[in-house]
Amino acid sequence: MESSCTIVVPDPALLTRLCGTNDSNLRLIEQYLGVPVFTRGNELTVGADDPQVEQQFQYIINRIIDEAEDGADVDTDMLLSILNLRYLPECNSDESGKQNCFLPREQFESMCISVPGGVRRVYPKTRNQAAFVRAMRTKDLVFCAGPAGTGKTFLAAAEALRLLLTHKVSSLILTRPVVEAGESLGFLPGDFEQKINPYLRPLYDAMGVLLPRETIRRLTESGAVEIAPLAYMRGRTLSHSVIILDEAQNTTQEQMKMFLTRMGEDSKIFITGDVTQTDLPKKVPSGLVQALSLLRSIPEIAILEMAADDVVRHPLVKKIVQAYEDV
Repeated sequence: MESSCTIVVPDPALLTRLCGTNDSNLRLIEQYLGVPVFTRGNELTVGADDPQVEQQFQYIINRIIDEAEDGADVDTDMLLSILNLRYLPECNSDESGKQNCFLPREQFESMCISVPGGVRRVYPKTRNQAAFVRAMRTKDLVFCAGPAGTGKTFLAAAEALRLLLTHKVSSLILTRPVVEAGESLGFLPGDFEQKINPYLRPLYDAMGVLLPRETIRRLTESGAVEIAPLAYMRGRTLSHSVIILDEAQNTTQEQMKMFLTRMGEDSKIFITGDVTQTDLPKKVPSGLVQALSLLRSIPEIAILEMAADDVVRHPLVKKIVQAYEDV
């Protein structure tokens, strides 16, 4: 099968990065396009005579080259983002081979999160993840609900760090309700920070992937990053800040109302949670569930809902989530 679509990559080092270890990147591109990709010298050729496939191939390779030349790592995260988000949203329902509907570079770049001083650029891997990033950029209050492994906490932490380190806000506040079976904050050993640390570990882990640990320590010690259990929010006005409320499904209705009314001038709030994993007593309704229902009609508030298809952890996690959804 002949193909007229050949791309020349003059830089051998760039070609090696583009192909990946043992051509792993090319194999992933082949999987998505459904046709083989060949290398010969410094040339890449797609083994198809379908103009639409050739257009997709050109778009994917050129986008990878653009990102690589900007200094980004050509890793699986970047590749999955390019592959899954290569079309504009309005092209989703078009099965007639509509042309010229690829996502422009500037729109793709606007969905990526670059944290100053960070060790990596963050790429949304699904359309819902991309919508979450866009919502955090355009709305002051954003809810993101969905199953484990969909990147809710990680993307919220990345965008919050970007806002903090580009001086869009003066502080980053991390909070979550302290609700665990058989335990309470007062009975855990250690001082306050040692007691609350296990509850906020997922947020710390997310920041640790994005920034050197020394940077996180410095931001925490200076007060630019603050950690606090949800109960400590009462009576405060949180201005010029970005606040992340994680595990929001474990808030009571009273706690959620209290938290939402802490929002002050020039602040953003990102709320994440999984309504299927509530640890509240059986007769206590979730504040997140109520908020998603009550606030859905307010245009200034964004509500995103992830699904099993958005799971980006181990492939088994997606299958586990799907199995529980099918019950």
